Amino acid sequence: MFSLSINGQTQQVDVPADMPLLWVLRDVLGMTGTKFGCGIAQCGACTVHLGGAAVRSCLLPVSGIGDQPIVTIEAVGDSPTGAKVQHAWLDKEVVQCGYCQSGQIMSATALLNQTPKPTDADIDSAMSGNICRCGTYVRIREAIHAAASA
Repeated sequence: MFSLSINGQTQQVDVPADMPLLWVLRDVLGMTGTKFGCGIAQCGACTVHLGGAAVRSCLLPVSGIGDQPIVTIEAVGDSPTGAKVQHAWLDKEVVQCGYCQSGQIMSATALLNQTPKPTDADIDSAMSGNICRCGTYVRIREAIHAAASA
């Protein structure tokens, strides 16, 4: 049995220690905003915040979380930075198919929490592990700059 702090609420889950956080969120808790993409932590679709840092949940075993708080796409907009990022995403019409966007937003929010006024190089570095098959990278960068200026 694991006790997890997810989006400010304590969740008790009875799962194997090696179960990836992604499957705890999606299959056990029914939180489907975090997406499965590649399963090898290379695409970024499964990105969540763990202790404030952007992490890939598809390979993170639930036993490795400890008492660090988890924030998912379902609650990232409750923070001032997350709300700015989500608003900028809509203003800049970033979304095309939308599949990767929860991971993109989570990575962008973590970046802005750490670096409030990022350069293009900062954005490229922070977002390099997030793949958008629709190629919305230019709009993603514009939205991050817009959120940073808001």
